[in-house]
Order: sequence, then C-alpha cells, then structure tokens
Amino acid sequence: MNLRDFKKEVEYFIGEFVDDCTLFIAINPDKSTDKMVDVQNAAIDLYNDMKDKANECIEGRKAAYYAGLRKEMCEKVDALYERLSEIVTKA
Repeated sequence: MNLRDFKKEVEYFIGEFVDDCTLFIAINPDKSTDKMVDVQNAAIDLYNDMKDKANECIEGRKAAYYAGLRKEMCEKVDALYERLSEIVTKA
C-alpha cells in the first residue's frame, strides 16, 4: 500500500459514511439530528486525522506504516457505523 492508495481509501470510506448520515437526515427531517451531526463531525475529525497522519514524514517501512493506518481507519469507521446504527434504531 502506498500514500496515494491510502488517501483514496480515506476519501471513499469516510465520504460514504458522511453520505449515509446525510441520507438519514434527508429521509427523516422530523427526527432529532443533533446526534447525527455529532457523528458526522466525528467522521470529519477522523478524515482530517487520517490525512494528517498520512502526510507525516516517515522513514523506512512505508508500506507497513500505511497498512497500520488503514487498519486504524477501518476500526474507527466501524465504530462510527455502530454509533450510526444505534441512532437509526432509536429513531
């Protein structure tokens, strides 16, 4: 894995999550969206964090570094989807 591939994955996975949140808000305008906005903001923070970590200057094993970042991103996106699922089931 390289920097370009990792940045594309960040764009795709977190972008899709934000799209899912926006879709829920559009379909359910009468529901409380405060929690959904908080989850979206957490996703945006994750996006910024992953981009910052990707742009850090690293020495040595770059492929292993990006693979570790990918694993971290996937775990955090899964946690965001769990939060989204809780909000949707309570709505």
